[in-house]
Amino acid sequence: MNFDNYANSKINVGEGSNSGNTSNPSSLSKCLDQLKVEWNKNQSIASLWQDWPKIAGPKIASNCIPLTFHGGILTIGANHPQWIQALMFNRIQLLAALKAEGHEIKDIRIKQHYPQKSIQKETENAIWEEHPSRSDIHGKNCCPICNVPAPSGEISLWGKCLLCRRQDLTPKRRV
Repeated sequence: MNFDNYANSKINVGEGSNSGNTSNPSSLSKCLDQLKVEWNKNQSIASLWQDWPKIAGPKIASNCIPLTFHGGILTIGANHPQWIQALMFNRIQLLAALKAEGHEIKDIRIKQHYPQKSIQKETENAIWEEHPSRSDIHGKNCCPICNVPAPSGEISLWGKCLLCRRQDLTPKRRV
């Protein structure tokens, strides 16, 4: 059944005093309101998508999304393992919040999900063009710690040259 047939079978189009007048904005508004009621009544994934930011909160909602809802089991997709862990940790609270909003959910399943929108990553050449170790672009200066010539980009970024920075980051060995 296509959407038009579904909409016509579920919603009485042309109901009321404006029947036959499809250009009336109030008829369209009434039709959309009835469609929304049907979505909520059938506990479809659309009603979950609508309520998701309010239920899950802004951080989880921006990184996790309801994928499927069948037989009372909601499958949520997370775009990173840390969000899978966050969902697992808050599973009981999330289930309670979903039930409190009127969604008839028996259980939650969580899986890895990568949204179709791909983030354009910088190419290696683009990163190297602005790298702080490029003395041909940033120039040279003396490191304030060891007094050795070093790229100015490193000194402006870390306040010292790469070699001094490496010493700070290397764990101290106990003797």
